[in-house]
Amino acid sequence: MGALEGRVALVTGASRGIGAAIARRLAAEGAAVAAVARTLEPGGGLPGSLAETVTAIRDGGGQAVAVAADLSRDEAREDAVDRVTGRLGPVDVLVNNAAVTWFGPTDRFPAKRSRLMWAVQVEAPLHLAQLVVPGMRAAGGGWICNISSGAARHPAVPPAGPARGSTLYGMCKAALERFSTGLAAELVADRIAVSALSPTAVVPTPGTVFHGLTSEGDPAAEPVEVMAEAALLLCSRPPDQVSGRVAYSQDLLRELGVPVPGGGAG
Repeated sequence: MGALEGRVALVTGASRGIGAAIARRLAAEGAAVAAVARTLEPGGGLPGSLAETVTAIRDGGGQAVAVAADLSRDEAREDAVDRVTGRLGPVDVLVNNAAVTWFGPTDRFPAKRSRLMWAVQVEAPLHLAQLVVPGMRAAGGGWICNISSGAARHPAVPPAGPARGSTLYGMCKAALERFSTGLAAELVADRIAVSALSPTAVVPTPGTVFHGLTSEGDPAAEPVEVMAEAALLLCSRPPDQVSGRVAYSQDLLRELGVPVPGGGAG
């Protein structure tokens, strides 16, 4: 029996990178996984697709379905949750990982891009939580894990080096973390754990490599499996052990006595 046997997990941004790794890890622990993202089939701009994630899970003996959705739109989120519950049942675990990201100076940042970033990284986690919490409450508990970033931390002022144009990205992640702790406080009595999780070091994913934040084979990078293992802990341990945390992956694993896959990057 896996830690999530009989549970239904909805993972956004599951076509590649951290989201795909989390989806595979939760499925390995027995969860029926709904992989949600925009890219259904291979051949998009970046490597990875929902079809590939779902195939990997099924080839490993797990259960998964692909749900294509543009999470920047209210109606698409509602439709996605309806499709997931219709096919798998009420959601026990929600992992908000989807992100649309650009970097650039704040004074020249296009409003269209900032609105889209906010919609996907902040409004979507809020809305999806609103959609699944009633079912979790009726079931007697659940888990919500919001994937954040070290960019949420306040920078040193004046900066030690040139700005990297991450202010808008950091703003979204800081808002996501405050949302996580606030919602955790609201849902204590319902035994619904809410947490935020960041990698300890940059994870080589198609997105971070594309933006030049790291590279494949970077010895200082964190293997994607580290985030997947940390997410599993936050989405399976008793809520009173994990709710309200703003956690960093390797620190969390060491605190809870779980080996860090690959030994960790730092």
